[in-house]
Amino acid sequence: MSRTTVSHVLSGNRPVAPATRTRVEQVIDELSYRPNGLARSLRIQRTHTVALIIPDITNPFYPMVARGLDDALGVRYRTLICNTDADREQERAFAADVSDRKADGMVIVAFQVEARDLADILELGMPLVSIGDRIDDPRVDLVLPDDEHGAFEVTRYLLSAGHVRIGFVWEPDGPGQHRLEGYRRALREVGIPYDEKLTALGGWNRPGGHAAMARLLEASDPPSAVFCANDLMAIGAIAAARAVGRRIPEEVAIVGYDDIDAAAMVSPELTTVANPAYEAGQAAGRFLLDRITGSYTGERRTLMLRPGLVKRRSA
Repeated sequence: MSRTTVSHVLSGNRPVAPATRTRVEQVIDELSYRPNGLARSLRIQRTHTVALIIPDITNPFYPMVARGLDDALGVRYRTLICNTDADREQERAFAADVSDRKADGMVIVAFQVEARDLADILELGMPLVSIGDRIDDPRVDLVLPDDEHGAFEVTRYLLSAGHVRIGFVWEPDGPGQHRLEGYRRALREVGIPYDEKLTALGGWNRPGGHAAMARLLEASDPPSAVFCANDLMAIGAIAAARAVGRRIPEEVAIVGYDDIDAAAMVSPELTTVANPAYEAGQAAGRFLLDRITGSYTGERRTLMLRPGLVKRRSA
């Protein structure tokens, strides 16, 4: 058979007679043949790989983003996951490395870098989707979880339960500022002034939440409820409250954000905000695939994803 016929069978891009396809596939099996991916990439100028740049692979939120992205891209693409620890230099280095490797596209959850940090990559025309609005550039499609609204809703829920002194455990990078604004907006709505003494900084993880919660509880007039900017922080906060004998939610209510699987497994089960991680990854994958294949070449697209309150036993 001609090389062209065999190529059509391997690529699936052109129709081949069933009997011919069967004969080619039999020989492929007999020879254990695998195409030279590097050579093929050089020829077609496409690697069929994309990169997902995230701040913390150990946070269960981000594997769900990866799963949504992978499902949207399908079996013809492979996802390279880059863990940055929310470090600016790591974010920049991974983005540059992905560009050097000629990946077909990139999805980034940026905690530190901005569009100006990626100017060289954007000039090369690599399709790029940002989950979150930190990369603000007309060439970058955006998938935006509505973090401000989610924080507003969960704070308003605590207010409706009678809490007046509501603490906030957070970090200023990533979605932190939007969640802080939602918290503050809910307080303003009922006329409660924002009190910085009721806020505590902690890393986006259990130890960070534990340490921040411990500081809040040491105050002479501690909060009766605490909103943690993600579920890992909240799980750490629960442990900190228990360590000093505080009953949850009777003596201190605790809420989180993201609704990771562990939120329903801790005791008491965590009241939180369902942040659509899978849907965010899936939408980013669709946007990216449209750009890679050229099926969409228009102006920047923005998709806003609305979170939802999940009521459980911690508040």
